[in-house]
Amino acid sequence: MSDEGDAATPTPGGRNGFAVTVRGLTRSFGQFIAVDSISFSVGRGEIFGFLGANGAGKTTTIRMLCGLLAPTAGSGTVAGFDIMRAYESIKLRVGYMSQKFSLYDDLTVRENIEFYGGMYGLRRREIAERSGALFETIGLAEHADKLAGSLPVGWKQRMSLAAALLHDPDIVFLDEPTSGVDPVSRRSFWLLIYELAARGKTLFVTTHYMDEAEYCSRISIMKLGKIAEIENPHELKRRYGVSTMQEVFLKAVGGEEE
Repeated sequence: MSDEGDAATPTPGGRNGFAVTVRGLTRSFGQFIAVDSISFSVGRGEIFGFLGANGAGKTTTIRMLCGLLAPTAGSGTVAGFDIMRAYESIKLRVGYMSQKFSLYDDLTVRENIEFYGGMYGLRRREIAERSGALFETIGLAEHADKLAGSLPVGWKQRMSLAAALLHDPDIVFLDEPTSGVDPVSRRSFWLLIYELAARGKTLFVTTHYMDEAEYCSRISIMKLGKIAEIENPHELKRRYGVSTMQEVFLKAVGGEEE
């Protein structure tokens, strides 16, 4: 029996309505409040952009939603599971691609993916079937037996995405997924994101590239641990009377530098 008890039973909203809901989510580190009572919801199949200057609280929020960091206060659900009590269930239903490449350079692409599949408790046959399909979808098939350390950054990012998707999560958290990637690879990566959303996956994306913010269904802009704005890109540009998300961002954060 799970130690999480009834909290491990998903709420209907996670299946039919919102993929993520949080109310008053807060995280403190001593006297420092990294995330300050934020509230928002993300719909299933939505590409939700999460913007903010460095230190605004984006990564801390993602870590709480992935079950990697306990909130100090607040409530909410991810994939229908309670974020305060059912974090182990949440971990199995989300994919997380961190800012930094966290796979093993001295293993091949295939070996890396097999390793992560084992961590999720997948059987060898499941890993082989799912990784084969993912390699075709993400374009990694021709690189499957190359050492990860030999690949350019853009291909490493694709490999990280494959690892995040292997266990077929409902929600995928992408923390700066195109950082350090050339413009052509960035565009290719976003085409993959659109394809995943079309398949019903919910994508939660942080980025410092304001042109990428235009690709999101909705945008949240964080400032000093709080949500300063949340709306679709078109409406935000109209509201601020500007033509680009870069201008929206600068006005919303009040001149904070990234």
